[in-house]
Amino acid sequence: MGDHMPVHLGSMPKSVRTVLDEFSLRPGDIAILNDPFGGGTHLPDITMILPVYGENDKDSKPIFYVASRAHHADVGGMSPGSMPISSDVFQEGIRIPALLLYRNGELNNDLLHLLLHNVRTPFEREGDLAAQVASLRAGEKRLKELIQKNGIEELVHHSKGLQDYAEKLMRGVISEIPDGMYAADDVLDDDGTPEKGRRAKGIKITVAIEVAGDSLKVDFDGTDSQVKGCVNAVEAVTYSAICYVMKCLAPLDTPSSAGLMRPIEVFIPERSVLNAEHPAATVGGNVETSQRVVDVVLKAFFAALPDAVPAASSGTMNNLSLGAIHPVSKQPLTYYETIGGGMGGGPAGPGDSGIQTHMTNSLNTPIEALERAFPVRVREYRLRSGSGGKGKHPGGDGVVRSMEALTDCQVTILSERRRYAPYGLNGGRAGKKGSNSIIVRGRTRRLPSKASVPLSPGDCIVVESPGGGGWGSASTRTKRPRSRYTKAKGRRSSSSSKRRDSAAG
Repeated sequence: MGDHMPVHLGSMPKSVRTVLDEFSLRPGDIAILNDPFGGGTHLPDITMILPVYGENDKDSKPIFYVASRAHHADVGGMSPGSMPISSDVFQEGIRIPALLLYRNGELNNDLLHLLLHNVRTPFEREGDLAAQVASLRAGEKRLKELIQKNGIEELVHHSKGLQDYAEKLMRGVISEIPDGMYAADDVLDDDGTPEKGRRAKGIKITVAIEVAGDSLKVDFDGTDSQVKGCVNAVEAVTYSAICYVMKCLAPLDTPSSAGLMRPIEVFIPERSVLNAEHPAATVGGNVETSQRVVDVVLKAFFAALPDAVPAASSGTMNNLSLGAIHPVSKQPLTYYETIGGGMGGGPAGPGDSGIQTHMTNSLNTPIEALERAFPVRVREYRLRSGSGGKGKHPGGDGVVRSMEALTDCQVTILSERRRYAPYGLNGGRAGKKGSNSIIVRGRTRRLPSKASVPLSPGDCIVVESPGGGGWGSASTRTKRPRSRYTKAKGRRSSSSSKRRDSAAG
């Protein structure tokens, strides 16, 4: 488990465990999967797993496993880019259970052909799958070099020691948190499928964290049930978000490993929006609901660690996908990007502007590369001045990104924090909510947080991402948000302080 893309890497152990329960991997085997209900997260994330044996491939079992996960720009489904406003998993793309892509070093061509026949850009997918295989081969090579240099016993010893060390550091972090019960609520805008004639309803996420000595429990009891739309998360995604928050509370040099979560017990209600069951739509759970889990867990910790927890960041990945037929090659093309926003201000200073935060860590797409490869023109790409929440340490600003279609295309936006603003903390103000719109023949029409629309040449899609919340009163007067629980003993507080924390802070 590493640090680059928290939403991927924190959930990786679930995929590995699923494969190990299904197969006894032998030398030359590579397993593949993406099923959210069978070890995956959402369908665009395809995971591959390769066993690493010792010096003798005839050893009885692997010494290590190498895993690679990549978000693919299209895996089929009802909309180009495979990030649809869906109502079940069947609309989201091809579902891959744990299967063998390679067996004994031989490519399973039938499986590869099946996959490539169910996506819009097979040439691109084949290249990306090959890149994942190459990354596994590189990982296998490096591990075998370490085995040759240090020996298997020493390498296994240090690997286990690294996990034990991470556990020790995490227990030290938890022991510094005052014992007690800490709770908070937050809200997702909607699930993308409001009933006709009725306003979309917010989706509540509730957490209670109980700290006792050097261990803690994280309980999401009271969270809303799974919904019809696409923001359902599976257990692995929710678990990954908790792991990320705990890593943020630890020293910077804490190694990322499974040992981090040993002192932490997690309860996620079944059939909830954080632990959905088949055939729930899940494509947005990985990218949007994971962000809200981070927000609500950090908000709960603020009562215990006021000098360590920042205000809410933008709280959305602002997923934008596009599909079209290339006007020259006449071949289908798909494009997917996430758009940065404002970082929340914190005890150490103001939040950064125009940056990816928390569960995502992807880079922006340069205008030159985008316009060269796709029939679009970027009309505007700038910081959204004044969108960060005010405070002693203000939140960072979001961004404005406007793209003009140069040919007929279909655009899908999957976003959050359009109804409920990123909260401020310790007297800071909330960040400005985001906004989506399209411009058709010079007229601007507002879009909901989740929408899929056709664009004709000359039409524009405009995404204004949220700013981060502010931290601390601008007048230096500080106060903590009320909590449903007292700080030290876990008793419910008096009736005057029982109100639930609002999503807008």
